[in-house]
Amino acid sequence: MDSSYAVGDLRVSDAEREPVIERLQDAYAEGRIDHEEFDLRMHLAMTAKTRNDLAALTRDLAPEPKRTRNPAVWDGEPPTGEDRMLAAAAHAVAVPTLFVGPLVLMLLSGKRSEYVRRQAAEAVNFQVTLLLVTIVTFGVGGVVYAVAWILSAIAAVYALTGHTFRYPWILRLVK
Repeated sequence: MDSSYAVGDLRVSDAEREPVIERLQDAYAEGRIDHEEFDLRMHLAMTAKTRNDLAALTRDLAPEPKRTRNPAVWDGEPPTGEDRMLAAAAHAVAVPTLFVGPLVLMLLSGKRSEYVRRQAAEAVNFQVTLLLVTIVTFGVGGVVYAVAWILSAIAAVYALTGHTFRYPWILRLVK
């Protein structure tokens, strides 16, 4: 029995799929692939068995910039304690004020700290997405706000520890 496998023939985990899916989402947002191709590649990423299968999905896309640090940790200068508190407040204040509180924090404190601005923008985008879902579903989507409180609390904890938090499945209208 031959136990020597090439690295590309090893089976992939969900954790290995996530960066490929994020890269495909970025490529779609940048206009590098159209909607049909995005859907096809997403399906292939979700059903990929080996590392070679995953690598083939992004081989023709522009290379992703090299990251030297953990991508969950803020890439710029380390945020100060005040920055982390303001970023956490941006997520937490969104619960009672929807997108208004994070927007105010983004406009006021975002000029001083890029970390606060990015986290507040993420909170604004999340709340605007929830508001649009509620409007489109004639109020039925309001049930999703219970989940929003939990996600906002999780995002606040991430911000307090100096990590970035990206809400899943939202429209990123504010950059």
